[in-house]
Amino acid sequence: MNHELQQRIRARVRDVSDFPRPGVLFKDITPLLADTVLFPAVIAAMARPFRTPQITHVVGIESRGFFFAVPIALALGAAFVPARKPGKLPRLSVQESYDLEYGRDALAIHADAFGRGDRVLLIDDVLATGGTAAACCRIIDRMGGDLVAIVVLAEIVALAGRVTLPTRRIESLIQYGPHETTSRSSGDVDTFGAGPRSSVG
Repeated sequence: MNHELQQRIRARVRDVSDFPRPGVLFKDITPLLADTVLFPAVIAAMARPFRTPQITHVVGIESRGFFFAVPIALALGAAFVPARKPGKLPRLSVQESYDLEYGRDALAIHADAFGRGDRVLLIDDVLATGGTAAACCRIIDRMGGDLVAIVVLAEIVALAGRVTLPTRRIESLIQYGPHETTSRSSGDVDTFGAGPRSSVG
């Protein structure tokens, strides 16, 4: 990974204190998304390791994963597949649940989105505890897809998402250590992105 690119990404991710609630240091990626030079470079870097052999499908996790998954799919000449919250997909879907600190949530993918042997990338903005990514991995496995890798912009190392996904290949452009994402929560509050996940429809 290019050290200069990592430094440019860090410089364009803005710290916002006490959002979405007191005690959280939120990492705002909207300046990066608005940078017409840096954002394409980020997409190119996320896609570059997967140009060969052919990726057939790119799954993006609702909702901030869509920001990265769609242009990565275009860069790779692959189909984009949304992983959405329950009730948002109109046709038969495959669904998996995952734990939150105070409950459970779920993600779903259309049952006909891809099939056995298709080569799939899973994309999100951040790897935190790994719960959402693990749920998507289970869906992809159930549908017969060949999950090549999980690719994220950033990884919050202290939340140990890799422990949740011990057999999966994970690629992240930058990593944040324990002192860079301070929060009194245990992982159910977003500390990274373009706003809380529920804020994008």
